[in-house]
Amino acid sequence: MFSTFGTMFRLTTFGESHCRAVGAVVDGCPPRLALVEDDIQQQLDRRRPGQSRLTTERDESDRVSILSGTENGLTLGTPIGLLVPNRDQRPADYGSMSDIPRPSHADFTYQEKYGIRAASGGGRSSARETVGRVAGGAVAEKLLQEWFGAEIVAWVSSVGEENAADVDPETVTRTAVDASPVRCPDSGAADRMVERIARVREASDSVGGVVSCVCRKLPAGLGEPVFGKTEALLAQAMLSIPATKGFEIGSGFAGARLQGSRHNDTFVRKGDRLGTLTNRSGGVQGGITNGEPVMFRVAFKPPATIGREQHTADFSGRPVTLAAKGRHDPCVVPRAVPIVEAMAALVFADLALLQAARSWGRDGGRR
Repeated sequence: MFSTFGTMFRLTTFGESHCRAVGAVVDGCPPRLALVEDDIQQQLDRRRPGQSRLTTERDESDRVSILSGTENGLTLGTPIGLLVPNRDQRPADYGSMSDIPRPSHADFTYQEKYGIRAASGGGRSSARETVGRVAGGAVAEKLLQEWFGAEIVAWVSSVGEENAADVDPETVTRTAVDASPVRCPDSGAADRMVERIARVREASDSVGGVVSCVCRKLPAGLGEPVFGKTEALLAQAMLSIPATKGFEIGSGFAGARLQGSRHNDTFVRKGDRLGTLTNRSGGVQGGITNGEPVMFRVAFKPPATIGREQHTADFSGRPVTLAAKGRHDPCVVPRAVPIVEAMAALVFADLALLQAARSWGRDGGRR
């Protein structure tokens, strides 16, 4: 159950960094949803390694196969099996580090928890696990698009101390985001971010950043108070992504510095619906979507594995000097963009199915 996410729209991921394959099983997807491998491949291509000089040199095509759950391009309502082979495995890169828990990595905690661990590449703690999330999230996104015309767009809003300023969440598109290898639609900030990542890579170091996300055209009424509130599920989803260290929605921590008279979102008529004049709530009030764009941010730490020497200790406690080998991202946020989008899609697909079931019951079973 701990590798499964969701209540009605459920995703289970499997695989480790250097095993034969990674993938996912999607359960609960409604029948007759148009779905082919290209629908999923588009997002996997945005997540895969080796895209640019800003990412790991691991060479994976990440070609997905749909093993089950569809026929003639339509979902059957049965479990959808998704498989992506690991073709560029190099477990030997980690042989010299097998007895050393890498600083700020999961080697020590996995060993303590299970009494055994996948010593090559971090196993399930590796970002390689997120292949299954992105594949399953693409299915969830297809459902949201068909039902609501929903749009989910994430982008890199900061790398280190370099921040994007000129990004309009109401209009930003994935095309604009992908115009830069760092996935920041503010071209001036993107250039500075690229330079920052290049510098830390040259120094065998790493740097963190922030991914912002907007979810547009979602209906009001999604969210299950009190423990299944929209922002609570989004926080769980985002903080389950490797290397995440923070989540905030709407005004976030900055809102704590405001008075209510400045922070409140007053209601106005917007066409045929009631909306809000501002969106400091981030599209969620009382744990339920209000029809405004859902806006949130996710903080990613600097990747823990770096090439420069670090003074640490092995599992027996003896002092050692470690210079990690292998292929690693100097900054994870450019490739984290589709992962954030995927996890958001999974949250809202699940909430949409829950709300559909609630509406059916509310209407006495009438269609």
